[in-house]
Amino acid sequence: MPLIAKYFDVGIDAIEITLTIFLLGFALGQFFGGPISDKIGRKKTATIGLVGFCTFSFMIIFSNLVYTLWALRFVQAIFGGMIVVNANATIRDMFSGKEAARVFTLIGTVSMVAPLLAPAIGSLLIHFFSWKSVFVFLGIYSLIILSLVQLKIKESYTKVQTSFIKSYFDVISNEKARPLIILFPIVFSAMFIFISKSAFVYMEYFGVSSDFFPFFFGADVIFVMMMARLNIRLIKKYEILSIIKIAIFAQFIISILLLVELLEPTLVVMFILLTAHVSMLGLVYGNLNALILENFSKNAATATALIGVLNFVIGAISATVVTLMHDGTLKPVNIGIFIFSLLAYFQVFRIKKKNYM
Repeated sequence: MPLIAKYFDVGIDAIEITLTIFLLGFALGQFFGGPISDKIGRKKTATIGLVGFCTFSFMIIFSNLVYTLWALRFVQAIFGGMIVVNANATIRDMFSGKEAARVFTLIGTVSMVAPLLAPAIGSLLIHFFSWKSVFVFLGIYSLIILSLVQLKIKESYTKVQTSFIKSYFDVISNEKARPLIILFPIVFSAMFIFISKSAFVYMEYFGVSSDFFPFFFGADVIFVMMMARLNIRLIKKYEILSIIKIAIFAQFIISILLLVELLEPTLVVMFILLTAHVSMLGLVYGNLNALILENFSKNAATATALIGVLNFVIGAISATVVTLMHDGTLKPVNIGIFIFSLLAYFQVFRIKKKNYM
């Protein structure tokens, strides 16, 4: 972000806001992509999204104004949103129950590891090339995924004739799924606060160099994957909702320790606490998806879209609020994570185990 800010001769806040712009576009793409996928199919919708994402990724490297960058990132994100709704929907088409939870955990690991691993890949690219190499990479990467979709993915959906509005109404009105749908963006927001401010925490506040910054993210990736592997074993023996509750309770305790750490912050303790907090998502993400989508056999993409919209809109808002409260200390970050951990704790323990796996 500092390099892009220097290129466009603007403050870093003008570049940090691109994260919010992308998240809002990503949410919009999911919002429309879900019902479209339920109508025309997973493969067709994913293809449209990948072609658009690839095109605008390459267009971004020709930006000469920061406003052009904002606009292209927004459209790129819309196509990206159309892509992602199809992954979980396809899994729901093919699996159910604890088997779905197992597969969602594997898919969820990729979904969680991607935003954690991406800064490391980006740092490596800009170490050898300019910031534009990141978007060249995204364009090439999306082309590879497009090829795999065409060669490997078979259509799995059951065509739905329900209108756009009715599709969303059916999802929202599901009383069994609604408490879990509300819980998802609350948990997700704490992660987005961490992602959006991690460069400040490690590089600016504690003085970690850009060369070593990827190793801090690499640790988060490793622990999320470890917890995801653990989750696959746990769901064989325990109820899925119980696993989610334990993980969110652990996040709540860690968030309290983050508040205590504000008294005399050190790099080692902050790193341990933040990594531990993020790692709990390995026990939450796939399980929550499984419990929610178990209720939607025909409109799984719309349900996935609603989850995604809420996750990214609320995540974008929470990250923006923390950014606007920036005062050069760790207070906005740690307090923000604590607030969402507290809200998640209250929400999850209001949910009764009855009727859940």
